[in-house]
Amino acid sequence: MMRALYSLLTYAAQPWVRRKLARRAKVEPLYGEWVEQRFGHYDDAVHFAPGPAAAAGGAPVVWLHAVSLGETRAAVALLARLRESLPGMRLVLTHGTATGREAGKALLQPGDVQVWQPWDTPSAVGRFLAHFRPDVGLLMETEVWPNLVAGCAQRGVPLCLVNARLSDKTYQQSRRLRWLAGPAYRGLHAVWAQSEADAQRLRALGAPVQAVLGNFKFDATPDATLLARGRAWRAGAGRPVLMFASSREGEEQMLLDVLKQKWTLAPVDIARAAPESIANGAQTGLRMPFQLLVVPRHPQRFAEVAQLFVDAGYSVSRRSQWGEAPETADVWVGDSLGEMALYFGLAHIALLGGSFAPLGGQNLIEAAACGVPVFMGPHLFNFTEASTLAADAGAALRCENIDHAVAEAAATAGDTARLQGMQDAALGLGAAHRGAALKTATEVAAVVRRGAITAPAGC
Repeated sequence: MMRALYSLLTYAAQPWVRRKLARRAKVEPLYGEWVEQRFGHYDDAVHFAPGPAAAAGGAPVVWLHAVSLGETRAAVALLARLRESLPGMRLVLTHGTATGREAGKALLQPGDVQVWQPWDTPSAVGRFLAHFRPDVGLLMETEVWPNLVAGCAQRGVPLCLVNARLSDKTYQQSRRLRWLAGPAYRGLHAVWAQSEADAQRLRALGAPVQAVLGNFKFDATPDATLLARGRAWRAGAGRPVLMFASSREGEEQMLLDVLKQKWTLAPVDIARAAPESIANGAQTGLRMPFQLLVVPRHPQRFAEVAQLFVDAGYSVSRRSQWGEAPETADVWVGDSLGEMALYFGLAHIALLGGSFAPLGGQNLIEAAACGVPVFMGPHLFNFTEASTLAADAGAALRCENIDHAVAEAAATAGDTARLQGMQDAALGLGAAHRGAALKTATEVAAVVRRGAITAPAGC
């Protein structure tokens, strides 16, 4: 009964969804393409004739949903292991955002397809499942939709939540909506959690948690070519590079306020300056001791962020304007997709976006894999486990606010021994926590080989 009411609401919301996509397409044109896929309609461009089910000895069809950019990047390691465990598998890759879909192109092999996630109405979900006939469905991290879960159960498709995480904030929201969230979590076929804390919250909602396997973002390997190019540029920068990684709306202004209080614009050689002097530049007369690199989280904000620094009196150079090397400017703005390894290669140290405003933080594992220490704000509820591991390892520092983070980052930039120690700790963090992708792929392959499931009563 409750899901029927929810379904009526999702049907009623479809005109709003179309209007929202049209608005977003004005900035990111990809949102205006293949819109009908969102509602389970596939034109002649999407040919997909699934082979026999895996249980009958054929190549399995694996559906993986990676809603956005972070989940798509994390899927790289899992897909590599799945292709080893399930030779000949065909991939159906779905996304909800333009950045996820753009990044997902690189994960496709001949015979694979990529489409938008179906809007969560029974009819759209049903058309999606009938068209692609997956042998297994994999939802990355948090994407649990009531009709998607019910539709898979009705059709015997085992739907699994992989690399699963559930923040305390989302857990409390789900408890308040337990009439809807409870059946959705209970209807999953299997869940493999990132941490024991995630597992406990998921179990409390009724999810069938099979095991805690860790976070397979630790298994991702940075693009070696991009990383090498970034490090070569870093060597020529002439001063430490401070990266604001995946900055979110409002946070760049926070940073500007701190910079104006502490330093004037021009760089200085900090090799001869004491760390405590650097961190209090306004009192000592020192000028800004690092090259600033800002990489906004969302591409639709690239121009806005660049203009923000221009209006504040800083010279700005955007990655899209560079040739063989970065152009000289007070602030570099990373306005490209798929080049985070290059930006982390370019950086000596980083501030963690999303953690200074109450937004829950961002994934810091890629920074660690590139050997970049991270200075985090107080808001880390979406990445509690990873941030705790990084802080305990000495690869990251939790700070009270952005003022504190900038002071600590600047002091670290001027302390060679401390900087090297944190960089070494960052590289060691990934090595200590690899292996979750292989464990997950092994579990998924076993599910595929067992074949279709029987729908539970009430689905």
